[in-house]
Amino acid sequence: MIRLMDEEESVVLRALKSAETSLALAAEKAAEAFQAGGRVIYIGAGTSGRIATSDAAEMPPTFGIEPDRFVTIVAGGTAARDQAIEDAEDDMYASITALNDMGVNRTDIVIGLAASGTTPFVVSAVRHARQKGVWTCGIANNRGAPLLSAADHAILLDTGPEVLTGSTRLKAGTSQKLALNRISTVAMVLSGKVIENLMVDVKAKNQKLKDRCVRIVCELTPATQDEAWQLLEDNNWSIRQVLEVQRHPAIRH
Repeated sequence: MIRLMDEEESVVLRALKSAETSLALAAEKAAEAFQAGGRVIYIGAGTSGRIATSDAAEMPPTFGIEPDRFVTIVAGGTAARDQAIEDAEDDMYASITALNDMGVNRTDIVIGLAASGTTPFVVSAVRHARQKGVWTCGIANNRGAPLLSAADHAILLDTGPEVLTGSTRLKAGTSQKLALNRISTVAMVLSGKVIENLMVDVKAKNQKLKDRCVRIVCELTPATQDEAWQLLEDNNWSIRQVLEVQRHPAIRH
């Protein structure tokens, strides 16, 4: 059974490969929204909603951004992030209300995710946002899905039938996770949140992340580990401030 699942997972990477151009455009739009002060708003139900929530939650500590820049609207609300609330996905008005309550506007973008591409909660939200002039993207795993035609920009992740028929937490879920990884990460690279391949705005919230900050400073400057640690302590654990000090030694924080 595990070998069969491993073989099926290769389909996911082929689907991502086929969608590279579409994913690149979505990443560029996310970068434009972020740089303009707007938000990237993910909308999903069930597995898709939980995947979106995970991606959005990881953005502040990874890239040092405010938590209101990548946000998620999930069918069933906060409770649905911890447990399945299956009937919530049929409420086509709840997502519209949530968008209106958030004050969605044209500086934002909306990305809707649904493996089937038919989820009323997601499709109605994308249609509503598009009617308001907000750029929208639909990510689905079925050809010809309503979500793909409802959005300004369609991303088809053609992962095919699941090993367990209808269990979209498998290949479809994996493909959606990888798609959001690509969109959000590339958006941050395009927005200058990365130097070379290093996360220079990472928040040093624990010992592991402090050690990572030290390694980054050592890689980008001539500082030793001890010197890097001291520089970071003197500069509120801001790698960017340390880099500025190293470029202009007269600066003190």
